[in-house]
Amino acid sequence: MNINELKDKRIAVLLSGGVDSAVVVHVLTSQGLTPDCFYIKIGPEEEEEWDCSSEEDMEMCTAICHRYGLKLEVVDCHQDYWDKVTRYTMDKVRAGLTPNPDVMCNRLIKFGAFYEKRGHEYDIIATGHYAQTEVDEQGRKWLCTAPDPVKDQTDFLAQIFDWQLQKAIFPIGGMMKEEVRRIAEENHLVNAKRKDSQGICFLGKINYNDYIRRYLGENPGEVLELETGKKIGEHKGLWFHTIGQRKGLGFSGGPWFVIKKDIEKNILYVSKGYNPETAYKDTFLVRDLHLLTAPIEGTNITFKIRHTSDYFPATLEDRGDGTYVVHSSQKIHGVAPGQFCVIYDEQHHRCYGSAEITL
Repeated sequence: MNINELKDKRIAVLLSGGVDSAVVVHVLTSQGLTPDCFYIKIGPEEEEEWDCSSEEDMEMCTAICHRYGLKLEVVDCHQDYWDKVTRYTMDKVRAGLTPNPDVMCNRLIKFGAFYEKRGHEYDIIATGHYAQTEVDEQGRKWLCTAPDPVKDQTDFLAQIFDWQLQKAIFPIGGMMKEEVRRIAEENHLVNAKRKDSQGICFLGKINYNDYIRRYLGENPGEVLELETGKKIGEHKGLWFHTIGQRKGLGFSGGPWFVIKKDIEKNILYVSKGYNPETAYKDTFLVRDLHLLTAPIEGTNITFKIRHTSDYFPATLEDRGDGTYVVHSSQKIHGVAPGQFCVIYDEQHHRCYGSAEITL
């Protein structure tokens, strides 16, 4: 991040109430910049039913802005979230897929609805994501991984549009989480010791299954052992389970892993054992490849399919019909249709983009 290039820019900071975005404010103001701060309000549709932490978030944001003498504005994206992100999530889970609402939240809300309402008035939008950017010799801006492999969030940003990336900066993206905490504590920021959010994007303490149940209810069906067809038990709805899931199944005689779903017959297939071969794949198909900056160079890539620090070497085969085959160098656990396969260069430094897994 070149501070000199930001001196004459209008900068918007998206505050969440957490320590990461608070340190973004500290970093920018310590360099003599005066950004405007925004809190994106989502919240549940009926606040009395769900314990949302938005009130505490607002208190934290207000305190940070008061500390640094900055303006704070609340931007209501409530309806946008429920119309766009919730619809996307429910459509996917109803079809038996495994969506990622946080990925689409960045594309549709943080860099989407906010941009339409207020962000278009600013040259730069700064967030507390753990990610970096760089500009190559051709002047192209790339999304790049953070040095903290555990906190890296490029996978959550891999569906934003190129024009959204052009405006984005990530002032703490080059730091380790421990450094961010240290800066917050040394400067006595009010949320220095606040725990990181573990819930769905913007929805605080809401449990994912409760979120699904609210919109889709329950739809009981049989659970069968894949190899024998033996009935193991019943599920409450295929949408409560993901491919590769082991915890929370509650069936005796296990451990059991979720292997596949039959949507038409409403059957959940499981396999027994601590390491069943049927739970792993080294080849799978993806579609709707979304590129951030430039076409993928060559066929050798690295990828990840969930938010972990693991990157897997692979080759990418273009089938010529808008789909691609990922040939992984090793078998991967829990490859689920609907997940995003996030694609990087061989050094897993630059993020090319992402595609949806189909099988």
